[in-house]
Amino acid sequence: MMPLDAIVALAVFTFATAFTPGPNNIMVTASGVNFGFARTIPHMAGITVGFLVLIVACAAGLGLVFTAVPALQLALKIIGALYMLWLAWKVANARPANDGDDDLARPLTFLQGAAFQWVNPKAVVIALSAISLYVRPDHRVADILMVLLLFGFFTAFTVVTWTGFGVALRAVLRDPRRARIFNVVMALLLVASIVPMVL
Repeated sequence: MMPLDAIVALAVFTFATAFTPGPNNIMVTASGVNFGFARTIPHMAGITVGFLVLIVACAAGLGLVFTAVPALQLALKIIGALYMLWLAWKVANARPANDGDDDLARPLTFLQGAAFQWVNPKAVVIALSAISLYVRPDHRVADILMVLLLFGFFTAFTVVTWTGFGVALRAVLRDPRRARIFNVVMALLLVASIVPMVL
């Protein structure tokens, strides 16, 4: 069993890294505004499950691969930045969906949300940091399970909260001009979130 002080430290780390603005939170907020809560559920579930799978992969040795092959880190940054620029373009050009509108752009699917974690430099860095900081070699399984438990809870809580924030803004953003401004701002924030990851 992980010591209580380590659990508290891990919980603080998990909450802080999950809840602060980043690509996932920006995207689910925009999705909440444009598509509502129910249609964003697959995206939220994809983020949560995809990130937990990423943690397991890091615990299984992905971090060692990145250390051994520095070119992979550069490739991740380039692919992640390009994908996030594409997502920013989609966010900027999204139109709020009204009931019955099936011809509009759609929110990300479960698989898209899950796959994004693997090209999201912030997610990869957080997963690697959690494993290196909080998993003891002689208590590996128990510590990994605690990391998964806390990240599963806080990631789910975070994406639900940020999506709910987006849904709460829908009434204010019913005006197409306001919605357009909001989407462009969110797209710019998404682009801005790339900068510290690629430097």
